[in-house]
Amino acid sequence: MSVGDIVPVLREGILETIILAAPILLSALAIGLIVAILQAATSIQEQTLTFVPKLFVILGVLAIFGGFMVTSLGEYTIRLFERIPEMAR
Repeated sequence: MSVGDIVPVLREGILETIILAAPILLSALAIGLIVAILQAATSIQEQTLTFVPKLFVILGVLAIFGGFMVTSLGEYTIRLFERIPEMAR
């Protein structure tokens, strides 16, 4: 197995990771920014104020995109296992 055979597998794995993590990370980033702006505008500097909204938003995103994430990861795993015989050559 050469480096040329490994690169597509790694590229697909990194792309899959980005696709699965992006909705959660972007929603947490957006809600964190909104809460930070509200905290700066109202001079409320409570540390736990950012945690609770992020928690609910992340749970909501997981509820919405969770099925897609599990399906996508399952399909990637199946594709990876189907490549094992050609990698063993």
